[in-house]
Amino acid sequence: GAGCHATGIPNDPVTSPDSLLAHYNRRRIKFSTLSPPAGSRTARKRMKELEATSRDPHSRSMLPGKNRLAIVYVLTSFLAVAESSGVGISTQYPLVVSTWPFREAVRAAWRAADSGLSAVDSVVEGCSTCEVLRCDGTVGPGGSPDENAETTIDAMIMNGVTMEVGAVGAMRYVKDGIKAAKLVMQYSKHTFLVGEQASVFAISMGLQGPTNLSSSESIEKWSNWKDNGCQPNFRRDVIPANGCGPYRARDSVVEETESRSCLVGPHNHDTISMAVFDRMGHIAAGTSTNGATFKIPGRVGDGPIAGSAAYADSEVGACGATGDGDIMMRFLPCYQVVESMRRGMEPKLAAEDAISRIARKFPDFVGAVFAVNTNGVHAGACHGWTFQYSVRNAHMKDVEVFTVLPDQNPTL
Repeated sequence: GAGCHATGIPNDPVTSPDSLLAHYNRRRIKFSTLSPPAGSRTARKRMKELEATSRDPHSRSMLPGKNRLAIVYVLTSFLAVAESSGVGISTQYPLVVSTWPFREAVRAAWRAADSGLSAVDSVVEGCSTCEVLRCDGTVGPGGSPDENAETTIDAMIMNGVTMEVGAVGAMRYVKDGIKAAKLVMQYSKHTFLVGEQASVFAISMGLQGPTNLSSSESIEKWSNWKDNGCQPNFRRDVIPANGCGPYRARDSVVEETESRSCLVGPHNHDTISMAVFDRMGHIAAGTSTNGATFKIPGRVGDGPIAGSAAYADSEVGACGATGDGDIMMRFLPCYQVVESMRRGMEPKLAAEDAISRIARKFPDFVGAVFAVNTNGVHAGACHGWTFQYSVRNAHMKDVEVFTVLPDQNPTL
């Protein structure tokens, strides 16, 4: 289940009720009583099974006699609480949450998780769908050209049970970003590979390539940008200030007057960030993006950085982020969100807190996060734009999109 991977006696030796309670309390299970609720059929059934086991002469040697009954009641209470709170015997899973109204990607992830695939594989299915569909032109090949007109890919996958991460940044010539990230996690002892060497690794592990990631649309966008004097761009304190390169450093520093918000928007600087709870309640998170439009070649955004654009911990929950990655990665907002929830903060407050920490230092930044805990409670927060995120859980007939206004609550 979510936040607790055992519904019976844990693997580590526990021989007293006190130590058993401590064991489960460490997994954030709250025991309100040592006797099961009368209305819990599952609890009553399990209690009878455990009582029968305690009377079995072959099992008596496993636990001291004075502890057997207490452990039966503790375990039964655990099952009852799990049943009522959705932990361990939950009907709320699978659950998929994603940035933006990327409905087809969420549907793909949901179908994968509902069919029994792991959270990691379901994230791959969802993000791969967005890469194929080229969501908003900012995911997958064919979008967001850099200064040289080339499209590159950033992606990351995180297993919230093992805390393993695989990521690729500024990857050239390979269109399958999320699959490449999974290959890094699966077939290497590294966490993050970048540039052309990431491409070489991905191709050697079976992905298609080398492939030209540009499209007629991305080339046209780049050509128009060149005709506009390469404006706007991500350079500062360089000569020429209002033209195309080659560039050189300016001797004297000029105060910036241009807002970063003109460089960032849903159609030029976006990420799919997705969290999936599989049928077991295990969590994974992943991202995929082709980065910021007209970025300086070699730039890696926050998408492939664990804790920035996504983070997952099956004991707590998950987070996804999107926006101005160059700013957001300095604050690791998704790590902040998950750690705030670990300390007991509700998802809404955790999301708002993470965004406010960035806004205090960079008032004109543009970005957003979603937060979801192991109870399936989700929320979003944003700054500088209106944010939408998508959700599908076991109680929904289809994907639902929630809208978050700056400093406002999410609404359907």
